[in-house]
Amino acid sequence: MMHRNRHNYVIYITMMIVFGALIFFALAHGEKFSHIEPALRHSRNVSPFGMFLQVITHNLQHPIVILLFQIIVILVVVRLFSFLFKYIGQPGVIGEIVAGIALGPSLLGHFFPEIAVAIFPPDSLGNLELLSQIGLVLFMFVIGMELDFGILKNKMNETLVISHAGIVVPFFLGILSSFWVYEEYASTQTDFLPFALFMGISMSITAFPVLARIVQERNMAKTQSGILALASAANDDVTAWCLLAIVIAIAQAGTFVSALFTIALTVVYILFMFILVMPFLKKIGNIYANKEVINKSFVGFIFLILLLSSAITETIGIHALFGAFMAGVVMPSNIGFRKVMMEKVEDVATVIFLPLFFAYTGLNTQIGAINSPELWGVCFFLVAVSITGKLGGCTLAARSVGEKWKDSIVIGTLMNTRGLMELVALNIGREMGILSTEVFAILVIMALTTTFMTTPILHWVERWKGKDRNKMPGTRRLILSFGRPETGKLLLSVANILFGQQLKKINVIAAHFTLGTDLNPVKAQQYARDSFIPVSKQAAEYHIRLDKRYKVTDKLNQEIVQLVHNEQSDLLLLGAGPHFMAEGQTNNHSKGMLSNLLGFSRMMSTIREKTMHLPGSLLREKIEWIMDHTQSPVAVFENRELKKITRVSLLIDTVDDLFLLGYADGIFSGKIENLTLRVSEAMIGNEHLEEAIEAVDKRYVPKLGMDTYALRGVVCPTGEDLLILSYDACKKIATNTGWYDCLPSFLTIRPAKKSFDAES
Repeated sequence: MMHRNRHNYVIYITMMIVFGALIFFALAHGEKFSHIEPALRHSRNVSPFGMFLQVITHNLQHPIVILLFQIIVILVVVRLFSFLFKYIGQPGVIGEIVAGIALGPSLLGHFFPEIAVAIFPPDSLGNLELLSQIGLVLFMFVIGMELDFGILKNKMNETLVISHAGIVVPFFLGILSSFWVYEEYASTQTDFLPFALFMGISMSITAFPVLARIVQERNMAKTQSGILALASAANDDVTAWCLLAIVIAIAQAGTFVSALFTIALTVVYILFMFILVMPFLKKIGNIYANKEVINKSFVGFIFLILLLSSAITETIGIHALFGAFMAGVVMPSNIGFRKVMMEKVEDVATVIFLPLFFAYTGLNTQIGAINSPELWGVCFFLVAVSITGKLGGCTLAARSVGEKWKDSIVIGTLMNTRGLMELVALNIGREMGILSTEVFAILVIMALTTTFMTTPILHWVERWKGKDRNKMPGTRRLILSFGRPETGKLLLSVANILFGQQLKKINVIAAHFTLGTDLNPVKAQQYARDSFIPVSKQAAEYHIRLDKRYKVTDKLNQEIVQLVHNEQSDLLLLGAGPHFMAEGQTNNHSKGMLSNLLGFSRMMSTIREKTMHLPGSLLREKIEWIMDHTQSPVAVFENRELKKITRVSLLIDTVDDLFLLGYADGIFSGKIENLTLRVSEAMIGNEHLEEAIEAVDKRYVPKLGMDTYALRGVVCPTGEDLLILSYDACKKIATNTGWYDCLPSFLTIRPAKKSFDAES
């Protein structure tokens, strides 16, 4: 091997010397052309560094460099605003829209005009617009695929009433309001008919993607109000976009009669997509249902259909976005197929292209154009009209089909969400010259207001409902919160040991939270289904009824605490990350740079050896935060290759740990025949310990094994499958790596803050 490497080095060095010399002589021989003066020779008076600066300056003015810097700025600002708005409990898309406005003349251009012009030169906005339009085409394709026609079929009667009330009522009010607005603010640039129609359509749109994410974030996907809102929004989307296509056709033609040709072609196009294209795609979609067999040729074919559909609708005069939306609608309904296609398209569309659209919208939104009391009066008036028509119309429609007032308000509030879809429609109106600068800015404010108000109203309704929610007397509730699906099964097994036959009388709630509210609803449905499969099978074996809760969130700890509070839980059982107690521990003996480097090396070694934590895995810091904000008992389970639970022990370290004996009845009511008490040497002969043991039913005493331990040395429990100990004792053991590492799978419990009774 050594000889071969030396031989290769000799060949390499020889090759570089020979050809380097040849290149040098060739270039030197080219000096004979030096007498020829090029037409565009750089000035010889410029220094080499000066020439370098000229090259840099020239490159910075290149359109592609300007575009790349614009994208970088937009992505950074959009992510920042999205994070801030999620932090205050609002959908991230609202932050992204506000970020776009902040980059425009309303904020950056107003206070820092030189910076705004440097980042967004007027002659560069054409490239930004084209990219944003491509992003919108991809996004509308995803929106079409997100529609679930199964929901529409199941709730068709109620959906028709609610969704079409949410279109007809605000559409009428929008047209009515145009009589007051048109003459003063739009008559100089467009006719009344297209303006009135666009005012009507701007009041009628519901943002289905934002609504769907709010529903999944709030765990409403399986509630009556959530299902009706999703179905109504899907129907609203289809109807509103078809109506928008007609409005565009009329606006471009000038009169309704001349627009009939475009409308007729639109009807033919829609029938063609549903009657011919949709069945064809369904057949080939079944073949490519599995991710492994979807190849680039098939993906290319799908994109070809998308582009053809967009090109056709743009050609006949109803905008390319409608064609992209219809292409998504007719895609095969197979969940696996749609999931794979959305994974390929959605991230690129939403993470890169959509922020460009928000920025481009913001660059054309001049909040400062609303510069008079009269204009602000128009703004408040149109916002009030939009809320009255959409929220009021849908609420009354939902009540008329038999929904309760609370659920009707929830449905109306969700349908009032406009968000991104409203901006898409408004930009079409602006591009067509129908909406003036002032009216466009007012309607953008309307879109933001109606979306921003959704979450606070839903919070208020939830508190309203919470007043009527009372825990049934005598009902005990156990919450299992887990990340990995397999952990849910293990938690239920541990609960079965802890409570035995008593578990059948307890209301068991299995909760799984997915981090990241940007998660696509189709993926969320799959996660919600797959996450509970192991624990559901285990519950069936135990003959236990399981209440499943799934939610997508950005605030895992807060959601767990809120669930415990809402359900008035008697015990919260958490699945923790591996070696969760070791997280955050500091080595007091580490001093100096060398010690820090050694500590970092050990940490990296530990990371390599352990399974990487899932996002949202509960480690010590998170768990202690939950404990600080929870009154009920909290139990944390750490799995250390647990296979089967037959041998259980309780560790009693101090008098405060005696509450663990309260679980003896539940443990012995199950299949556990022997329970070992591991008592610290300091507790031997303690009268409180003896009283606690005597308090346990005498028939269990022969089954109670006694053992002592001392924390002065590394004394590992042997023979146990599961060790149950207090959280204080666990923290004490965790201070010594040797003790902590040799523990078996264990359940550590922190009792209720005020009082704890295992039978209450």
